[in-house]
Amino acid sequence: MNSTVRSSGAISRVSETAAGIGEFGMRFTSTPRGARLARRLASHQLDEWGYPYDGEINESVTAIAGELVANAVRHGHVPGRDFALRLAVFRATDALGALRFRVEVSDTRGERMPTVGPSVRAAASADSAVGAGVADARCGGALAEAGRGLLIVGCLADGWGVVPRPGGPGKTVWAEYVAAAARTAAH
Repeated sequence: MNSTVRSSGAISRVSETAAGIGEFGMRFTSTPRGARLARRLASHQLDEWGYPYDGEINESVTAIAGELVANAVRHGHVPGRDFALRLAVFRATDALGALRFRVEVSDTRGERMPTVGPSVRAAASADSAVGAGVADARCGGALAEAGRGLLIVGCLADGWGVVPRPGGPGKTVWAEYVAAAARTAAH
């Protein structure tokens, strides 16, 4: 299935392989409403691919997407510029054949990069950072109402990182969720 969807003047792409593994991408306005829509469409797309709304995979990947798009709106907002969400699912190349769900959120604000905490390791590119699930906790104390988004992503995802946005100014924050073969055996 290949289709093009128009929403708010932005074009999105939805594609799917014969095995039901696919990719979804769309641009959204950099507003709380755009973030809410992005999160809902990510959950809907996962459901369309066979991962039900109330399932562990849908709930986890949707929570990751929700935190990343909220951060793009709050910390990556540039007036008049959208953010982009890309969701992809593919089978891992290892012997277990687990499913990997990749969430990428791109915004045009490159000077405000999230910090990756103590588990940082150098990536292939000198200007990218990869975290093994720990964000730098500068949330202002245990009772702070904000500052935990990347900690949540770090707990749910098997890895996350930040890279410069391809083809323009800004950055792309990505996270990957790996569904064990036992979790996906029902599909």
